Amino acid sequence: MSERTLIRRANPYIAGALAGLLLVFSVFATGKYFGASTTYVRSAGMVELTLDPEHVAQNAYFGKEKPLVDWQWMFVAGIVVGSFGAAVATRTFKVQQVPSIWAGRFGPSPAKRYAGAFLGGALAMFGARLADGCPSGHGLSGSLQMALSGYVALVCFFVGGLIMARLLYGGRN
Repeated sequence: MSERTLIRRANPYIAGALAGLLLVFSVFATGKYFGASTTYVRSAGMVELTLDPEHVAQNAYFGKEKPLVDWQWMFVAGIVVGSFGAAVATRTFKVQQVPSIWAGRFGPSPAKRYAGAFLGGALAMFGARLADGCPSGHGLSGSLQMALSGYVALVCFFVGGLIMARLLYGGRN
């Protein structure tokens, strides 16, 4: 079986439908919606618990969002494991420090790529915490509830991604 055939099996429409069913099941079974950004903050709190437990105890945020392994943390871990499994199953897994599109625009430096990834991640997390959640989670959960704000979030983060891709890569493939 060729690589192209295996990749065709990973149909994005089927994956989207399965994600939607998983979201409905999550709400039905637990009463909770998908989310990932809080997991990263909780993980930071778990690390901080080992270094300075008094600071975590005094932090008002961790009074509301306990730094622990819960269903949401396991959901994010499942995303990592599932993504790795899908990449291995479709034989598309590879370790690549600097993607070719990045190298074509910014050069082959791994340090520059890591710095860009760190800065982008920090900005995205700052925005997600400022908004009390990430737009993709809000879009998925909000659209499931037929909330206009959920659809607005989906459109805005998609358009924002298109604009940033155009600014960063200038329309190159």
